[in-house]
Amino acid sequence: MRYIKELKDNERVIDFYLCKQRQSNKSAKTGKNYLSLTLADKTGVINGKVWDITRDIQAFDEGDFIKIDATVQTFNNDLQLNIKKIRRAREGEYDEADYIPTTEKNVDDLFKKLISFIDSVEEPYINKLLTNIFVKNEDIAAAFKKHTAAKAMHHNYMGGLIEHTISVTEICDFFASHYKSVNRDVLIASALLHDIAKLKELSDFPNVDYTDDGELIGHIVMGVEFIGKEADKIEGFPHKLRSLIQHNILAHHGEYEYGSPKLPRTLEAYLLHCADDTDAKVKMIETTIEGSDLNGSWAGYNKILARNIRKTEY
Repeated sequence: MRYIKELKDNERVIDFYLCKQRQSNKSAKTGKNYLSLTLADKTGVINGKVWDITRDIQAFDEGDFIKIDATVQTFNNDLQLNIKKIRRAREGEYDEADYIPTTEKNVDDLFKKLISFIDSVEEPYINKLLTNIFVKNEDIAAAFKKHTAAKAMHHNYMGGLIEHTISVTEICDFFASHYKSVNRDVLIASALLHDIAKLKELSDFPNVDYTDDGELIGHIVMGVEFIGKEADKIEGFPHKLRSLIQHNILAHHGEYEYGSPKLPRTLEAYLLHCADDTDAKVKMIETTIEGSDLNGSWAGYNKILARNIRKTEY
């Protein structure tokens, strides 16, 4: 298979890809209809254009695996496909593993780390809350190992959610040992739970997208609601303790403009925000460097971070 990451300008490609998005548009110059597609495999995504809709463009929908005959072109410094032929792929012509990006880490090992963090929590109500969610609820445990952490920004691959969660929790664990005033149990619980509602915000692979609740409510609010319901199942769960954990979830994006309903008002909330922000941005930089095909010290421009990224070479 010719992976998207391997495509070069001016080459012809005949291969199978996942159609993630399909839009019908009209050219302002010619007035003719054309198709704008987003195609994907496990190495990335690429935009494709069908300028001439002929008999060679057979019926297909978003979420289909399709075979294309196209030429790779450069437009606004990005590669895109000029597609001449399309047909829906037939059963057995493709391997789904080629189209689902997956964490390089062992998810079972990551889950063992998650359990070890739960076991390290001494506060009995918090320990029971985490145990009920991650250990006793087998559906959540199974989904948490597979789910993505984002649609596009960071850790946007199978297993990305647990990879990101463990990384954030490890950073928070360091903070708890470094700063004497930190309530470690509250911070560790909040780190493990901060993105729990990503399971409801984003649909499953291969066609990851925001669900209706993800668009209308979002993972922060859904996470707070979920934690409240789980805490209510535990007899005597202290209201103040629940509020402290819920506040950390509400505030973990750190700023109103980043979708945070609350600014961090406790030490633990601020540290969780710092850990989450650090892990996400480091992953963006790593992804830019790993995905760069540029020679020299510069890896290229990251649109989300709005800056050129330099490799640490001298």
